[in-house]
Amino acid sequence: MGDTKQFTERELDRIIEMAWEDRTPFEALLFQFKIPEKEVIKIMRGNLKESSFKRWRKRVNSGVSSKHLKKRSDEITRFKCTRQRAISGNKISKR
Repeated sequence: MGDTKQFTERELDRIIEMAWEDRTPFEALLFQFKIPEKEVIKIMRGNLKESSFKRWRKRVNSGVSSKHLKKRSDEITRFKCTRQRAISGNKISKR
């Protein structure tokens, strides 16, 4: 994989989960895991079935998704859902 960072299974699961969520922008993945959009796409391509990956890419690029901050509504002012546990760096905090 070259200079691609190695993630634990738990980190990889969280990256995929965050990438799949429409409201979580790529910038949140960059902030939390230090991986740019291109790396997220590589991770998704390598870990999803081809049909799931194509559906995800189509949704991300269609404008329905809020994956890109520049395309998001100004009304969305946070990375995560208010019901989601607080996240600090790579650690999920207890309530």
